[in-house]
Amino acid sequence: MLEARDLVKSYGGHLALDRVSFAARPGTVLGLLGPNGAGKSTAMKILAGFLVPTAGTAVVADLDVQERSREVRQRLGYLPENASLYLEMRVREYLSYRAALKEVPRSARAGHVERALATCGLLEVKDRIIGQLSRGFRQRVSLAAVLVHDPPVLILDEPTVGLDPLQIREIRALVRKLGADRTVLFSTHILPEAEAVCDRVVILDHGKVLADASPKDLAASLRPRELAMELVGNVERGLAALREVPDIHVAVLQEAPTARVEVRTDAPMDTEVRSRISQAVTGAGAVIVELTSAGASLEEVFAKLTGKGASP
Repeated sequence: MLEARDLVKSYGGHLALDRVSFAARPGTVLGLLGPNGAGKSTAMKILAGFLVPTAGTAVVADLDVQERSREVRQRLGYLPENASLYLEMRVREYLSYRAALKEVPRSARAGHVERALATCGLLEVKDRIIGQLSRGFRQRVSLAAVLVHDPPVLILDEPTVGLDPLQIREIRALVRKLGADRTVLFSTHILPEAEAVCDRVVILDHGKVLADASPKDLAASLRPRELAMELVGNVERGLAALREVPDIHVAVLQEAPTARVEVRTDAPMDTEVRSRISQAVTGAGAVIVELTSAGASLEEVFAKLTGKGASP
C-alpha cells in the first residue's frame, strides 16, 4: 500500500535522504523513528506528493506518486506536523468543506462527515467553533479532516506534538484504531510512543535507514539477552557451576534465603545457551524455582544504532 524505493533528496550540498527504502502493508502502523533532522518529514512529504525526490520512487496504493499524483491524493490522508485549521469555522462545517475539496459526492458528503466525527470522538463538539476548542480536540479535527474521504492510506507526521499526556494517550489509541483497517505511516521521535503505537518501525538517522523491523524483533536482535533466576538447594555449588558456563556474565543480587541471579550474554540467549545454564545449575545440586527473561527496550536499540538517547 505504501513504499519508498531508494529515495534521495538533496538540498544544495545537504543530503536529507540517502537511498531510503521501506514498505508498509495494509492493516499496519509503520513508525518512522528518529531524532529531529533525521529525514522523517522529508520522506513523508515525498510520499504525500508535497516534495519531488531528487532520485528514487514513491508508491502509494500501487500508484507512482509523481506520475499519478491526483489519483494518489484521492487515496491518501496526509496530516503534516503543523496542520492549519480555519479557526472561525464550526467543526462539522469545516469537515464538510474538506470533503468537498476531496470531491466526495454531495449526496454522500453528510455520511462521510458523520463517520469522521464518530471515529475521532467529535460528535459532542461538532457544532462548536474550532477556535474555541482545546488543542487536543483541534488535533482530532485535523485527523477527522484527513479521514473524511475515507482514504486507505494515512500519513501522520508527529500528530501528538504539543499535546498534554492525556491527549497524547487518546491520540495514540485513535491511531492504533485507524491502523486496524488502513495503512498508517506515523512519525515520532519519542521512543515509548513508537513502542505503544507501531507494528513496525523504521529507524532513520542522517537520512539513512538504520533498522526496519517490529519493536520486539529489534530489541531481540540488538540487545544483550538477560535472564533472571531464583535458586534453592545447594545454592553455593549452583552459583559456582553457573560461573563456569562459557560466554555468560553472572551477577548475584541476593544469596539468602534463596539466591537471585541475573545472567547476561552478548550472544542470543537461544535454547542451547539456556540448556547449558540449566544443566550446570541442576548438575551442581541446585534447583531453579523461577526463570524469566528480562524485558527489552526500544530506547536501548535506538541508542545503540544512533549513538543518541531518547527524547524526554
